[in-house]
Amino acid sequence: MDFEYAPAPESRAVVDIRPSYGLFIGGEWTDGSGGDRRKTIDPATEEPLAEFVVATAADVDRAVAAARAAHDRVWGPMPGRERAKYLYRIARIIQERSRELAVLESIDNGKPIRESRDVDLPLVAAHFFYNAGWADKLGHAGFGPDPRPLGVAAQVIPWNFPLLMLAWKIAPALACGNTVVLKPAETTPLTALAFAEICRQAELPPGVVNIVTGAGETGRALVAHDGVDKVAFTGSTDVGRQIARTVAGTRKRLTLELGGKAANIVYDDAALDQAVEGVVNGIFFNQGHVCCAGSRLLVQESIADELLGRLRTRMATLRVGDPLDKNTDVGAINSAEQLDRITALSEAGELEGAERWSPPCELPERGFWFAPTLFTGVAQSHRIAREEIFGPVLSVLTFRTPAEAVEKANNTPYGLSAGVWTEKGSRVLWTAERLRAGVVWANTFNKFDPASPFGGYKESGFGREGGRHGLEAYLDV
Repeated sequence: MDFEYAPAPESRAVVDIRPSYGLFIGGEWTDGSGGDRRKTIDPATEEPLAEFVVATAADVDRAVAAARAAHDRVWGPMPGRERAKYLYRIARIIQERSRELAVLESIDNGKPIRESRDVDLPLVAAHFFYNAGWADKLGHAGFGPDPRPLGVAAQVIPWNFPLLMLAWKIAPALACGNTVVLKPAETTPLTALAFAEICRQAELPPGVVNIVTGAGETGRALVAHDGVDKVAFTGSTDVGRQIARTVAGTRKRLTLELGGKAANIVYDDAALDQAVEGVVNGIFFNQGHVCCAGSRLLVQESIADELLGRLRTRMATLRVGDPLDKNTDVGAINSAEQLDRITALSEAGELEGAERWSPPCELPERGFWFAPTLFTGVAQSHRIAREEIFGPVLSVLTFRTPAEAVEKANNTPYGLSAGVWTEKGSRVLWTAERLRAGVVWANTFNKFDPASPFGGYKESGFGREGGRHGLEAYLDV
């Protein structure tokens, strides 16, 4: 029986968006030295939300100087147990303000409120709690009896998980005694700017966290700055290559978490309904704006027809629309630019001969939207099987033997994540051992934990974030 869901909108009243924001440097809000400002817009409606400053090289200079002074005088010498108290305080404030932050994230990014409320925000708080616990135990982390911080960390984060990526970067950096200059993505600066207020609320010493907004030029000035000891970047492989070239030959430490083209492997003995849920979560979660998205479905030939039938039925129930409606499964694409890329690659898939299918889906007239899309008859040579689409588009390939599954899964320039679906534990382990991916999920997908390291091989970057391994990137060891 068909029935309609009644609208269940989350209120925007919990969020107070200022018309314009400055830069957060040395614990204070300050104007930029240039006159350039940009607007961030709501991708679901295309309405302007707020203006923000495009930080110049001089602004970056000030932020790095503030971070250096805070590191040398206050944060670096501070005992770990004292640093931990600030991190715990930040974590608690994030929990207290989680509804407001979730709404703000959904408005600025386009992701469904259900995800920002139930996935992003709990994980953001968890990363601060987890790293707070390490702050006074670094001598027991396996990196020597008295590991030292690196100094000033330059951190550049993407637009797909704006607040979560901030937490992944800032929490371990602060726990290890470093100070931070962070640049959020130009399409999603609002939760980072709200985090600046949280730092003030937690009475974090001035200069420990600095937030500079802007676009590519601001990021380049930050990464290239001589006063920076560590660079951490999450984003596209192309920009990652540029950063690696910039940092090469300097003393700066570097971690890169870049693109992915993950294989989600379904064997013939998998629990199919569970696998279908995992496939849907793997590619349609956050509109497919996930670097570890399961964008290549590798399904064993003998069950391909049955699995695809169930997958199409499940996709037909996905609700696309208002990100602030609690019933929404797939929200808005983050920007017009990203929508153009998804559209172009999907058209390339059709031109190369793959068969495209989407469920009947009424898209809103305003905003940036793309219907959940499935491609069958995909060859490994197709662009849709090789290039990261970063949208709600799934390419399906089939295999006959486990060896063929592994060969196809590894036939990619990336190596960030993978999924394996089978009822046999031995087959999970056999497959996982042979997959060249930083994270392998078994009978689940997109499960994250602050205690578990995350990162990739090959063109997916290097270094790990999360867990004990994630501390190493911020320690002089």
